[in-house]
Amino acid sequence: MPLAISIAQLNFVVGDLQGNAQKIIDAARQSYAAGARLLLTPELAICGYAAEDLFLRPAFLAACDEAVQAVARGTADLAGLAIVLGHPRAAAPGAPAFSSCLNAASVLRAGRVEQTYAKRELPNYQVFDERRYFVAGDAPCVFEVEGVRVGLLICEDAWFSAPARDAAAAGAQLLAVINASPFHLGKGAEREQTMRERVAETGLPLVYAHLVGGQDEVVFEGRSFALNADGTVAMRAPAFEEKLVFAQVHQAQAGIEMEADVAPERSLEADLWDALVLGVRDYVGKNGFPGALLGLSGGIDSALVLAIAVDALGADKVRTVMMPSPYTADISWIDARDMAARLGVRYDEIAIAPQFEAFKAALAPLFEGRAEDTTEENLQARIRGTLLMALSNKFGAVVLTTGNKSEMATGYCTLYGDMAGGFAVIKDVVKTRVFDLARWRNANDPYGTGANPIPERIIIRPPSAELRPDQKDQDSLPPYEVLDAILARYMENDEPVEDIVRAGYDRADVERVTRLIKINEYKRRQAPVGVRVTRRSFGKDWRYPITNKFRA
Repeated sequence: MPLAISIAQLNFVVGDLQGNAQKIIDAARQSYAAGARLLLTPELAICGYAAEDLFLRPAFLAACDEAVQAVARGTADLAGLAIVLGHPRAAAPGAPAFSSCLNAASVLRAGRVEQTYAKRELPNYQVFDERRYFVAGDAPCVFEVEGVRVGLLICEDAWFSAPARDAAAAGAQLLAVINASPFHLGKGAEREQTMRERVAETGLPLVYAHLVGGQDEVVFEGRSFALNADGTVAMRAPAFEEKLVFAQVHQAQAGIEMEADVAPERSLEADLWDALVLGVRDYVGKNGFPGALLGLSGGIDSALVLAIAVDALGADKVRTVMMPSPYTADISWIDARDMAARLGVRYDEIAIAPQFEAFKAALAPLFEGRAEDTTEENLQARIRGTLLMALSNKFGAVVLTTGNKSEMATGYCTLYGDMAGGFAVIKDVVKTRVFDLARWRNANDPYGTGANPIPERIIIRPPSAELRPDQKDQDSLPPYEVLDAILARYMENDEPVEDIVRAGYDRADVERVTRLIKINEYKRRQAPVGVRVTRRSFGKDWRYPITNKFRA
């Protein structure tokens, strides 16, 4: 008789131990009723990933232990069902405050914990800080379900050869990998290829159970999968969806084989869009905001953020405000009104000319003898930020900022102005990709909120902050195609300046962009969190000193 495996590709909330435990109990009951006898939950499912410095609190670890027992009690009557449950556990009973703990997975059956496995490979790069919290395990874990011996691994363990090899040596016939692996573009294919290497090394099939959902700046896309011993994909779950996924394990002449549904591959744009939508939805929803609001300028960045927000929250929970200055073009008003109408969101206008003149008048005695410059430009942005935050205070909606990665990199944004807000939706999306996404969304309506939402003129117009007469972004920055390419090489891939120049980029452009990246670190430290979608974002991935004289 085949073994039915269920993967709980679910969206957990960090710290909601009771809610997470109940979600796992419900998944266990549904899985059992469908015939499954092995349920895999994601890494640290009981507490959510990542709980960061909550792991340093003994009270938190004790509450996690109780939640594990609650799952055991709540599933004790499901005879024959084995549950692999991800959770933290203190490294030693009664450990004092600030001691380390284990990133663990326990096998629950018949109401008790049969055995516990501790993660062996602890990542400490990109967004990971696991060596800050966890002690590494050193032993394999193999357990049997319906005659199949299952070797247990946790996420990073499967990116190295030794843990899988040790599980095979301990008698495993199938590798089960539970994961919380943050999304970035291309990561799904990268995971499958790396797991294919483990399969090739051990000769064992593999099931990869993955988390889905947004947590502050990171997003997990699900896309759980299974590989047969020959490396072929036996199962792939849909991406960016909560789902119980099932696979059937058969004993065959050549060994264990699996079969299940295989979701098709997706485009990078579809993945990116869904990641941004899920990041916004979960940040707003999990933090209890009643909705979101943003400044709608008639430009491409705010247009893209509005389309994402409506797909994430629905038009009834999104509010837009147009705040024209003396330099706002008529077509910006027209296009902003047009887009708000297309998506059916609330649209208000607050002219900022009176406030701008009042500020200038108040400062005139102090600025006497000095020409207008970026100071006056920034005043306009800060007036807008103040108005948006006032609306946020009054109505509770979170302000979505609209700056992109290219602007964040070079400081082409105003501290306490357009950077003011609670969540930076596209802070990890470079400007060239902003245009690509806008075109993709106009050609696709994945959430049924409206086709072709972004007026074409917004996409084809030269970008402008409209803070002085006839202003264009390219007056202050290199062409975005050049800027974004240098940014990718220097910031995302750590290429030296000289290597970038040798690759064919103009030295003046390279030195200008890299200098701007360095001197604007102080701004980025004060920016709101936003969705991480590349392998290196301006957030936990990027930890550069503000006071810093190194320039190479």
